[in-house]
Amino acid sequence: MRRLIAFPCEGETLVGSLDPADGTTGLLIVSGGNEPRMGAHRGMALLATRLAAAGWPVFRFDRRGVGDSAGANGGWATRAPDIAAAAAAFRTEAPRMRRLMGFGNCDAATALALFGQAAGVDAMVLANPWVVEREPDGLPPPAAIRARYAERLRRPGEWRRLARGGVDLAKLARGLRAVLKIPSDPSLARRFADALRECDATIVLASGDATAIAYADAVKDLGITAKVVTIDTASHSFARAGDAEALEAAIRATLG
Repeated sequence: MRRLIAFPCEGETLVGSLDPADGTTGLLIVSGGNEPRMGAHRGMALLATRLAAAGWPVFRFDRRGVGDSAGANGGWATRAPDIAAAAAAFRTEAPRMRRLMGFGNCDAATALALFGQAAGVDAMVLANPWVVEREPDGLPPPAAIRARYAERLRRPGEWRRLARGGVDLAKLARGLRAVLKIPSDPSLARRFADALRECDATIVLASGDATAIAYADAVKDLGITAKVVTIDTASHSFARAGDAEALEAAIRATLG
């Protein structure tokens, strides 16, 4: 039966959910963005239910300032203490566990890569890692724009729309300017790549997701050798038909 767990983190109280099971490998789920521990569309809560039923204990938690947890929300880059506190609480509540895996999507994947090893996470599944900051004008990263244009221009109907004036030329011009911009500061991508050289990680990418496309472009020359699993979806949160099953399959493969 699912249990609520309260545990300390730097003077604040965090709240997590434990789906217990008898397995010796457990999964720590780190939520992305400002999502509470249930995840988008309750996806992480449902994933935890299925994995625990199959024998793997699962722990999810709200970081400081999010959901049921107290404290100030400092964003993804301040998560190191939260991840460490959650990992320690998980090990206490699941004493049979010998191997701890982590899963995170978007900036949670980045946080896990950078801070997970210090927290005692043994292996990781990192989905759509966030390694390129959002452009100041709100547009997606240039690599994602290029991929979107390439896909659209392969459709004959798009050329007919352009000829009939059915394309927003101002929006098109903004996109082209973004494509031609000097690339963003690559320091975050390099930090991510350096962290992966020291850990056991699997990368999961949603093929049509802007964050995943930007990730692949940013790290292509950084020597990352981690296994990559690509899921044919444009949903960043793996919310389309069949996505949840594909993501779960990738996680199960690493749980063993």
